[in-house]
Amino acid sequence: MTEPRPTATGTTYRRVLLKISGEALMGDTKFGLHPPTVQRIAHEVQTVHEMGVEICMVIGGGNIFRGLQGSAQGMERTTADYMGMLATVMNALAMQSALEELGVHTRVISAIPMDQVCEPYIRRRAVRHLEKKRVCIFAAGTGNPYFTTDTAATLRASEMTCEAIFMGKKGVDGVYDSDPLTNPDAKRFDRITYDDVLMKNLKVMDASAIALARDNKLPIVVFSLDEPGGFRGILAGQGTYTVVHG
Repeated sequence: MTEPRPTATGTTYRRVLLKISGEALMGDTKFGLHPPTVQRIAHEVQTVHEMGVEICMVIGGGNIFRGLQGSAQGMERTTADYMGMLATVMNALAMQSALEELGVHTRVISAIPMDQVCEPYIRRRAVRHLEKKRVCIFAAGTGNPYFTTDTAATLRASEMTCEAIFMGKKGVDGVYDSDPLTNPDAKRFDRITYDDVLMKNLKVMDASAIALARDNKLPIVVFSLDEPGGFRGILAGQGTYTVVHG
């Protein structure tokens, strides 16, 4: 991993990956995209981009279609997972549109080739985009069924030599020992190890993603996307968050 070095704005991060769920784009609606919420998150990314930080993104597809749910309802698992991957492409294109309206040059890069709407994933080309200060949104997961976007985020962060994964959560500002939405006495961790997350079965990422992050010594910073300016604040070491580390 490349050692973080201070920038002019005080953050020690040079390149990071932001992972958000598809549900984070729904706002207060029950399905699909809520344009004001997409625009608000795009503004969060813009403010960090202006700090000189190189940004990758991975967005889930659960606001449109979730492969596991389709499989549970009788659909063949591989087909359901591919449908979920296509949902992530739709979300990525929406985020690209919102970012470019703010003047942030953005590339959607898909693990499933679809040249008319986005670029195919080529690692060296993606790295070059980042070096040119373009935001890269990685879509279609890993391109394989049976893998979640959590695993895709950890894989891409490792390939891009990111210094951390930032997990933007909806309604939760870190990792807790139980669900804070149902248990008011839930305890939040400031720091927790990968092994403790796995042993306690805490819902940060799926187990394969946590194991991959651990093997690559890639810290995971879990924070709330609901607070305006939260992403920039966390990068500057402010606010409330949990760091999953070795």
